[in-house]
Amino acid sequence: MRIIIQRVSEASVKVDNAIVGEIQKGIFILLGIEEADTEEDIDWLVSKTINLRIFSDAEGKMNLSVKEIEGNILVVSQFTLHASTKKGNRPSFIKAAKPALANQLYEAFLKKLEKETSDKIERGIFGADMKVSLINDGPVTIIMDTKNKE
Repeated sequence: MRIIIQRVSEASVKVDNAIVGEIQKGIFILLGIEEADTEEDIDWLVSKTINLRIFSDAEGKMNLSVKEIEGNILVVSQFTLHASTKKGNRPSFIKAAKPALANQLYEAFLKKLEKETSDKIERGIFGADMKVSLINDGPVTIIMDTKNKE
């Protein structure tokens, strides 16, 4: 499981010109799921995500988590995070999970986030053609991968 987290002052996602998810200050997450991913990956990523200290404290140091600032979270599924560009110029998505498994793990990720934060998590629509808008605050962008825990 691979995610890109962006600290945002606002973010939204549209499907067919209608806003389906929208947040103010918080984090925007792109979530990529591969065939080998499990509930264990979800547990690790959710814990790391909600406790990641990327928001400024009173002294301007990145020392607060999204949970501590009571920030919002918007999650969009993005299979292209598992693109392989090793051969040729057309990306291969062979490692990306098939839609049925990906959707199941995407929903489980969202439920775990909601449980751990006691908040409604905003989301895109799985498999839809989405238009994402955001203002990256900082900019702060963090990439995490459960298969390469750094």
